[in-house]
Amino acid sequence: MAGTTKRQGRREDQSTAGSASDLIPAGQLASHFSAVWEDGARPADGASAGEDEADIGHTIHRFREERQLSLKDLAAKSGLTQSFLSQVERGLTSPSVASLRKIAQAFGAPLAALFQGPSPQGKHVVRRDQRRQLMQPGGQWRDYLMTPNLQGRLQVIWSVIEPGGGSGDEAYAHDSDEECVVILRGRLEFWVGQDHYTLDEGDSIVFESRIPHRNVNPGPDRAEVLWITTPPSY
Repeated sequence: MAGTTKRQGRREDQSTAGSASDLIPAGQLASHFSAVWEDGARPADGASAGEDEADIGHTIHRFREERQLSLKDLAAKSGLTQSFLSQVERGLTSPSVASLRKIAQAFGAPLAALFQGPSPQGKHVVRRDQRRQLMQPGGQWRDYLMTPNLQGRLQVIWSVIEPGGGSGDEAYAHDSDEECVVILRGRLEFWVGQDHYTLDEGDSIVFESRIPHRNVNPGPDRAEVLWITTPPSY
């Protein structure tokens, strides 16, 4: 994953009134959202059961076997090397989001199809113990799907990103019209095209998902981030 990156100045309009911090002070966001979840229910802590199944390497291996593909076949379809794919499946390396998208496309599926866990009961509500999740090898980040399926017009993902974790050095893009990212805890360095932003707790950014973008948590604290895209394409 990408390491710490030299920060540049903010590019946001700080003169605009009516930000989220007017309702909940930025310094209180973390405690506010901690109160929303009962003990053991927050994303970083609430899904230790089935952790192996949620690990992306385990999931990719299972998808490949279900489709009766060899590592050579998957390498040819994805444009990635056999040795890299083998290391990903064994949890020895951390794939970037761009690489995960190539793997998912080789399976003929969106990246969100790799999320593992129980299927939510019903069309509207996702209970905290029914969140489908995706975990990177080493636990540098974990994604939780907060919407009940991939068929709607909106996709919401809650990410927990450890210091040094992020989407990787290679920028990625996907076919959504618009994406909103909200920093609920910590800090995130974010690039959209050639533009760089430092996003702190309580900040948000909106952009077109088709523009290559990437991110990294510079630390020192864990970041918790909400991603909202329409239509779903992650």
